[in-house]
Amino acid sequence: MLSLKNITKAYAGRTLFADASLQINRRDRIGVVGRNGAGKSTLFSIILKNISPDSGEIAMERGAKIGYLPQESAPIGEETVVELACSISPDFIVAARRLGALGQAHDGEPSDADYEIFESAGGSRLIAKARQILNGLSFKDSDFDRPARELSGGWIMRAHLARLLVLEPDLLMLDEPTNHLDLHSLIWLQNYLQNYPGAILLISHDREFLNLLIRFVVELEGGQATRYTGNYESYLVQRAASEAQRLAAYENQQKEIERLMKFVDRFRSKNTKATQAQSKLKQIERMEKIEAPFISSKKIRFSFPQPSRSGQRVIALKELAKSYGNLQVYKTLNLEIERHKRIVLVGPNGAGKSTLLKILAGVISFDAGERELGHNVQPGYFAQHRAETLQLSRTVLEEMLDTRASVTEQVARTLLGSFLFSDDDVFKKVGVLSGGEKSRLALAKLLLNPPNFLLLDEPTTHLDMGSIDMLIEALVQFEGTLVFISHDVHFIRKMASHVIHVELGKLRHYPGPYNYYLEKTGQQSSRATETSLGNGSPLKSTAGAKRVDAKTRKRREAEARQALSKKRKSQQAVIEKSEVRISSLEKRQAVIAELLEQSETYSAGGQAQQLNRELMEINNELDQLNDRWSVAVDALNAIT
Repeated sequence: MLSLKNITKAYAGRTLFADASLQINRRDRIGVVGRNGAGKSTLFSIILKNISPDSGEIAMERGAKIGYLPQESAPIGEETVVELACSISPDFIVAARRLGALGQAHDGEPSDADYEIFESAGGSRLIAKARQILNGLSFKDSDFDRPARELSGGWIMRAHLARLLVLEPDLLMLDEPTNHLDLHSLIWLQNYLQNYPGAILLISHDREFLNLLIRFVVELEGGQATRYTGNYESYLVQRAASEAQRLAAYENQQKEIERLMKFVDRFRSKNTKATQAQSKLKQIERMEKIEAPFISSKKIRFSFPQPSRSGQRVIALKELAKSYGNLQVYKTLNLEIERHKRIVLVGPNGAGKSTLLKILAGVISFDAGERELGHNVQPGYFAQHRAETLQLSRTVLEEMLDTRASVTEQVARTLLGSFLFSDDDVFKKVGVLSGGEKSRLALAKLLLNPPNFLLLDEPTTHLDMGSIDMLIEALVQFEGTLVFISHDVHFIRKMASHVIHVELGKLRHYPGPYNYYLEKTGQQSSRATETSLGNGSPLKSTAGAKRVDAKTRKRREAEARQALSKKRKSQQAVIEKSEVRISSLEKRQAVIAELLEQSETYSAGGQAQQLNRELMEINNELDQLNDRWSVAVDALNAIT
């Protein structure tokens, strides 16, 4: 559908792409990865023809449509939310307004052309689809007729995402689409995109989102676009093996060059050996030199400062009430949190998660009830507005060192580097940083002197995967108490030991990690379905027809349960069999990766080649097994 061939692009003497090529086929699911500055955004701009490559060819299938969601901002006019979501073309919106299909009719009387434009584009079905997608992205029905410009930036991006999903372009290009989503809308989007009819090209730092969605990874590194088969975790394994192979080949060549040069240096001045020395020198010159490979950065180990110890009871909320005008969020809220708990707040958008976090932090007032802090508890709240407390006239390093914690400049720079502030970046003025950079700086600063009761609202936004891993490492070491909100499932799985579901002013506790919460909510959903089947109203009979008696109904329910159980066991058997084989292959994969890291492997004739062939076969079988496993899991979830 789209091909980039031998693309070269340079900025200010720095080459981003050098004869790079990329092929995108219909229904491809591709994640684009690469370190900061590798050229991900430039690649998107070249595809969108916003910039031109210095050389190379771009070919797009005739008639194919591209849809693009930028990371931060998108244009907005005077349209309502539902009009924005339906904006597949200006003519359609004009026709829909005149026909009154999007609310009160306006913009003049409809013409025959308006009817034709409206119906040919899908008409009422398209509008119904837009409303359904908006609901999936957590918009309420009451939001549909609001002017879109009244929304915050994050909600405007959601509306633009809805527009793209309604439009269904042949190639959907998404740059960090999960940044503006809560957990529920993220899961909805994840499921929706799995059945998307076109190709998807995706930049994301959400590891779980990538793993569940993509089938290929395109890595941008060294001016090239290298394509790997599999999801993100599979890519990491393949890249490690590839790095080890390239490094071994480079080191072996360097050893050979060193051996030849020793001969040259030793004998070039001797008449009897001068000819041989010259021959060795020419041998070196004729070699096709292997460039020193870029090895992905290893995880930085860092010992984070620890807060003072608090009492066993950290905080208690008693009979607490909170309203915003006529909207009552909590009526009689009761909650107690003990030391060392790691709690994630989950629930639908607007349920009151952020309000609860702010009440716990003491940054907003409440209408009634009590908030009692325990002994020696020091709350610390991180949200987007925290970046506003930074001093704009300072450099990044000066701001980092402005803390009560006793840290050296080297310690501060190490932590800043892990949050993407490296080299001369630390001397930038805070005032010139982007919103995301300020957020990262505020988070890094918080980790240098953490309070013992830490409250985080979406801390992973604007962080790349390496920085998220650094944050996870810091919080794993953290000896205080943690309550957080996040839409990053990988982060939640790593951090949460307890889940609180917030909805309709009520809290439901799940005393276990995120998988425990998913298991319990799945069981509750299943029981609710069975209850609704068993306790539903009896079938209304037409005149003369008999009611279905209780015995028949129970028999049918038992048969339905048995059929479901049989299907469930069948899918579970596929899953278990696949997992056993996947585990076996991944172990062998790890062994091969270790062997390919050893220089001895390359001195044994043909062994490296044989191992690489075996690794390729393993990767292909893993792709098939992962697809089979994914289909079985989806089927099992559908049954549940």
